[in-house]
Amino acid sequence: MMALMEISLIPIGTNSASFSSSVVNAVRIIEEKGLKYQVTPTNTIIEGDLDQLLDTAKAIHRNAISNGVDRIVTNISIDERVDKQLSIEQQVDIVQQSLQ
Repeated sequence: MMALMEISLIPIGTNSASFSSSVVNAVRIIEEKGLKYQVTPTNTIIEGDLDQLLDTAKAIHRNAISNGVDRIVTNISIDERVDKQLSIEQQVDIVQQSLQ
């Protein structure tokens, strides 16, 4: 079964208010793991099985620390259905169809 995970990073203790480099590094990790994702202005949505998602969240969090951030707050939210398949596209399509 596939699940969706929303992840956002809040780097603390940097010399800049920007956190785009943390997002770029996170996306590189997601791509290396071969997972489907969608970047939004405030977070990134990743599709995969639960173990893949949790391993990816851990890798993203630890990568931010290893790249010189003094402190990182990582927020994750996981949406997992066991009664039917779940995907990023399906979730977006359902909302878009409902708006028409």
